[in-house]
Amino acid sequence: MSDQPEQASSTPATPEPALVWTPDQVREVLRGVFDPELHMNIVDLGLVYDVRIPGEVVEVDMTLTSPGCPYGPYLIHQVKDTLQSLKGIRDAKVTVVWEPPWGPDKMTEEARLELGFDL
Repeated sequence: MSDQPEQASSTPATPEPALVWTPDQVREVLRGVFDPELHMNIVDLGLVYDVRIPGEVVEVDMTLTSPGCPYGPYLIHQVKDTLQSLKGIRDAKVTVVWEPPWGPDKMTEEARLELGFDL
């Protein structure tokens, strides 16, 4: 038996590949964020306008149903928390935009039907 310590393998550990999110995958995750007043997710309501993912940051442009929406701060907080919980995402930036203005035409057909809007 040798008194020499065993040497670790000279093969370096293979790093895990970076997790890459697509805008469509992020939108799917955001379907879990619900407007507490309308009881529908923000994607089907048409509140999410754009998703960009430069590296480990997710940037979302979204709107609210009205500038005075009482749940605006809550929704923005929920979106940011949801995005920051994604594996491989270090930060989330949520920008509220007012152009183009939100309207029922931004909702999915299913959401309009459920909320009673004429198609």
